[in-house]
Formats: sequence, structure tokens, C-alpha cells
Amino acid sequence: MEDRRLLLILNPCAGQRRANRVLPEILRALLDAGYRCETYITAATGDATRYAAAHAAEFDRIVCAGGDGTLNETIAGVLASGAGVPIGYIPCGTTNDYASSIGLSSDVLQAARDAVGGEPHRLDVGLFNGRYFTYTASCGAFTRASYSTPQPLKNSLGHLAYILEGIKDLPSLRSYHLRVEAEETTLEDNFLFCSITNSTSVGGILKLDSQMVALNDGLFEVMLVRSPVTPIQLSTIIHGLTTLNLPNEMVHFFSAKDIRVTSAEPLEWTLDGERAEGGTEAVLHNLHSAVEIVTPAKPAPSEGEEAP
Repeated sequence: MEDRRLLLILNPCAGQRRANRVLPEILRALLDAGYRCETYITAATGDATRYAAAHAAEFDRIVCAGGDGTLNETIAGVLASGAGVPIGYIPCGTTNDYASSIGLSSDVLQAARDAVGGEPHRLDVGLFNGRYFTYTASCGAFTRASYSTPQPLKNSLGHLAYILEGIKDLPSLRSYHLRVEAEETTLEDNFLFCSITNSTSVGGILKLDSQMVALNDGLFEVMLVRSPVTPIQLSTIIHGLTTLNLPNEMVHFFSAKDIRVTSAEPLEWTLDGERAEGGTEAVLHNLHSAVEIVTPAKPAPSEGEEAP
């Protein structure tokens, strides 16, 4: 029987270059699973998207090794190709928010084995003004930190790098007057932060309860933080975000499929940690079950136990 073909897309600069150091072992894990491998190493932003779009249909599986941005580009390329090829993910970035949400191992070699030995599941993908995103679109406070933090600093300090970069924004924190329209909700106010996600982890810092989030229900989780005027309002925000006792009078939290965000001035957004121009209007749409992502296989039930 002819070997199945697999494309490995590697971002050599992601995280602390962990994948580079064990690349032979990664390839051995893929080969041992019965795949004939081709490796493509990215050199610039957009490379993964372009290569996947041109070649996805030639492979039985695509595995990307890098950060959430690499996964974003790979998914965008596969969707652009029209090929329904399953995507495996070896998380090697700084925060790996999405990997955490779908239960991927932080061990590179285990993640490689799961990428070929796991089970494909259909998951939602977002569309932001026609541009794909995997798990989060956000604007407002601390948004810049995810894309302005220098890569060497990310590599050496990890999550702390984002915190340090975010602190630089504190003197200039400001609110934005936004109108947010969804199917059953319209809100207009001064907001400090707007996050539209399909993930249990935002920025590697804020963790949502898994009971609050489903990754294949066709809905985003929308969080809007109003601008505090009094110390009590600030305390309400902090309490709500740290205890996840949401929504409250300062933090709106709801689910929606389609969202339109309009503002009086152009906004900068972050999509999966990368900068995006939002202009004065951003239209977001949830593409239900748009891609197949490979997640670790569930262990077989022990004797006497019922399968879940």
C-alpha cells in the first residue's frame, strides 16, 4: 500500500526554537505513523498560507509546527485551497492559547505523535472583514502587546514578555466608543477592551471555564469591558475577570454568530496575536465546523467502565 503523504510546515523562529532542536525526532514520529513527509520551512509572514493554499490538495494530512500565528496561516491556506485535509498542530510558540483550548500536549514530541495518531474533529473558524482567524479577535487595552513584543523577548521570557509589554501601555490606556451589534444584542458605550473568541484561553493569561465555551457550536464568546469611572467600577471589572463571575455591570459576556463593531475612529485589532487593520467597521462571522483539527485520541475505557 502506498504511503500516505504528509506536509510538515515549520516556523523556525517560533517560541524558543524548540521544534528545530528535535526536528529529526519529529520526522521520525511522522514516518513511524506511515506518512511520507515533505517539509516546508517558512521564512516570512504569509509563507504558510501561500504554500498550503497551493499544495494542500496534494496531501493526506498537514501538520504545522510553530505558534498560534503559524496555525492561523496554515488554516487560512487550507481553507483557501478548498481541500478538506485534516490539520495537525505541534505548538511551539510563546502562549499557544488555542493549543491549550483543544488539549494539545506542551511536549513537542508528544504533540507530533498526537498530530498523526489523534482524531480529527471539526471546529469553528472566524472571519474578520474577510480574513480568517482561528480563535481570537480583540481590540483595546493591551491588544498591541501581542504583536509589538519583539520575538527575541517572547523567546526568552514567554508569558512575562507580554505582561512587560502590556505595562508600557498603562499610561496611555484609553477607552473607545463602540457600537457592537449581534443577533440578539446591541450595545453602545465607552469600552476599554473588546474580545471575540473561540477559545478557553485569551492572551495566555485569562482562562475561561471550559463549561462556558464550545469550540464547534457555531458561536463566538464576546467579552466587552466598559471603561471604569470610579474605583468601585474598576474593582467590579477585576473581580469579574479573576473569578469569571460574568457578566456583571462592567463586563458584558454573551455568545453570538455574527458581530458588527463600529467606531468613530479607526481601530487596531489583534487576530490570533497578529496585528490587523480594522478601520471604523469590523464584521465578524463564525464559520461553523469549517476545518478538521487533529486532537489527542481519548484513552480507551478500562474494563468495566463505559465509554464516554
